[in-house]
Amino acid sequence: MADVDDIDVTMSHPDVSLRTAIVAAAAAEDKLATDLLVLRVGPIVGVCEYFVLATAANDRQVRAVVDEIEAQVADQIGERPISVEGADARRWVLLDYGDVVVHVFLSEEREYYRLERLYSDAEVVDADVV
Repeated sequence: MADVDDIDVTMSHPDVSLRTAIVAAAAAEDKLATDLLVLRVGPIVGVCEYFVLATAANDRQVRAVVDEIEAQVADQIGERPISVEGADARRWVLLDYGDVVVHVFLSEEREYYRLERLYSDAEVVDADVV
């Protein structure tokens, strides 16, 4: 896979979705999220191209991870989420960037919903940050 810095981020470039997913995963990693996973779900779900999954230890870390993802994607890609769901409860926060959907879970929520299992046919993106 191309180095993150080698991917053109102009909005017309098809790799902008991949870059967004990688930047989101790197931001989650910066805030010590665990079990990071980037899945190419486009061929399966059809409404987005990538899922980014991350686990946080507690609700404060969920907030910190979400804040860092929003800041880094805005800074590096120039995009804000279309919508944010679950931010008040901070158990499972979903950031919708259109072609990329980021899921930040508490470990109990991640284990319960097991999106990796639901989308086990999805390609796992081999990103250096994951």
